[in-house]
Amino acid sequence: MKKVLTLALALTVGSAAAQSAFVWPAAWTGEQNTANKRGGELRLSAISDFKTFNPFTSSEADSIPQRMATGSTSTAGLFTQDPRNDELIPYMAASAPVVSNNNKRFVVKIRQGMKFSDGQAITADDWITTWKIHTDDKVGSNSRDNFFLVGKPITIKKLDNYTLQFDFPQPSSKALVLMSYTPWPDHVFGKAYREGGAEAIKKMWTLATSPSQIVTPGMWVLESYRAGERTVFKKNPNFGDWNKDSRGQELPYLNNLSVRIVADANASLAAFLAGQIDTVPMRNADDLAQTKKAIDAGNLKAFLKANVSPQATSQWITFNWNKASDPAKQKLFRDVRFRRAMSHIANRQAMVQLALGGLGSETYFSTYPIFKQQIDAGLSAGAPTYKYNLAEASRLLGQLGYTKKNAQGFLVDKAGKVLEFNLSTNAGNTVREQLGRIFADEAKKVGVKVNFTPIDFNTLVSQLTSKGENRPFDAILLGLSGGDNIWSFGQNVVPCGTNLHSYNNPTDGKCATSQEQLMTKLYYQGDAELNDAKRRAIGGQLMKVEGELQPVIYLVGGNYHVAFNERLGGEFPANLMDAYYLHRLQGLTFIK
Repeated sequence: MKKVLTLALALTVGSAAAQSAFVWPAAWTGEQNTANKRGGELRLSAISDFKTFNPFTSSEADSIPQRMATGSTSTAGLFTQDPRNDELIPYMAASAPVVSNNNKRFVVKIRQGMKFSDGQAITADDWITTWKIHTDDKVGSNSRDNFFLVGKPITIKKLDNYTLQFDFPQPSSKALVLMSYTPWPDHVFGKAYREGGAEAIKKMWTLATSPSQIVTPGMWVLESYRAGERTVFKKNPNFGDWNKDSRGQELPYLNNLSVRIVADANASLAAFLAGQIDTVPMRNADDLAQTKKAIDAGNLKAFLKANVSPQATSQWITFNWNKASDPAKQKLFRDVRFRRAMSHIANRQAMVQLALGGLGSETYFSTYPIFKQQIDAGLSAGAPTYKYNLAEASRLLGQLGYTKKNAQGFLVDKAGKVLEFNLSTNAGNTVREQLGRIFADEAKKVGVKVNFTPIDFNTLVSQLTSKGENRPFDAILLGLSGGDNIWSFGQNVVPCGTNLHSYNNPTDGKCATSQEQLMTKLYYQGDAELNDAKRRAIGGQLMKVEGELQPVIYLVGGNYHVAFNERLGGEFPANLMDAYYLHRLQGLTFIK
């Protein structure tokens, strides 16, 4: 991987018109024959309906604001990563930043000529207002933690209408990533925020808002929303003014993007096999087999490539350390012997075989499987793996006083109370549902009663991100995606007090253990290290502490497979496809 602060310009100095546009490199698509390939609709699906139109209150990975913003490159932000070499290149920035103050100050020129979907110019005020709203803790933004380092704010100053100054409390290896947040319109949100504060922001852009009122800087703008059925986006009419392909054509080629809400992942696959949607995640060997069968029978014309790379996601179980209403359960969940026992109960080999069809790997750390160099650094540092071992799980639970079973075969304490807890995952995600059932079945073998229930995704996210001393869940099986390959630990996951520090999230945000404190320290120490090898070594130390503490029980990682209807063109060349960059950019996608 290249150094994060090594930049490459995406355009050459030329005419004023050329300087105002970002040119998408020809190498970002494997098919250059785009003449007369305009119009049409990219058809996608989702297994959970959207929760809001509001970019400041949405917390789910797949949201309407995210769809509007990430239709561009990786996101509508100052910089974006080049999939050819991982370099961060100027996107909404006009050029590389001027760096000073020991890599803590960045002065960035904003690309001129950019407009929101309503025709208003995109200027420094939009970044400033977006930053202010995200960092107001009364708003409750999921992105708030991205604007702080070591508990201190990253400050942003407007120097003029097209110049921003970022000041970091310490150097950051991912500074350009943190600077690349999506600017939402000051003329929409700024006015409301100045007049009504956080409460005014939280009332904006609900699902009842007319799509005509939604304004975006990204490729797509909301056209229609039907709850539980379908969301349609149309292209931002001003996006093509500053986004061009290598031949100077305006992007995107497509006119529309649609997202159909389906009951579960099986329904999504069925819609793909029927030719009703254009691409779908291949979960396991069975999905691949069904797709290949449809292709071979002539019922589906599709591109299919299995095992392109390991996944860039995680699947895990987290236990709630904040259960003041049940002190006994809180004490149990906070005991490292209990969590190590739960890791020993997780039959990861069975999970890979049964849920993924053998196409995946066991995972023991927060680092995604695709980031092999970092995983190797963790193992070299001595990060432990508590593998499937029911006898060891029983021994650890015995140390906690669970040595006897009742007539039903469940472990009980001295008072005869059964060792049990509730475990939830998001309904419709069939892989996670299977992982949960496998875990519950294995737990029963040692006498642990797991009440496993899939529930609504948005409800699950609300429980997971809740703060306080009495959070409303026992255990949750979920996953994370996103992040970057520069410092592959979550800014809002590892440090205490951040919103996805899922196991311990009290009101005051304080760590409960010395290991948490050390993980927080190592997170910021690693982020501040600009040398790749040294940063990975610090990451290895973090993984060692994480492995010993077992704050979250990591399960399995599937392989990334690519499948899309052959009516789509514009995909990456085969050598650029992987789970991190996926298989295409929507801006270069066209209908054949």
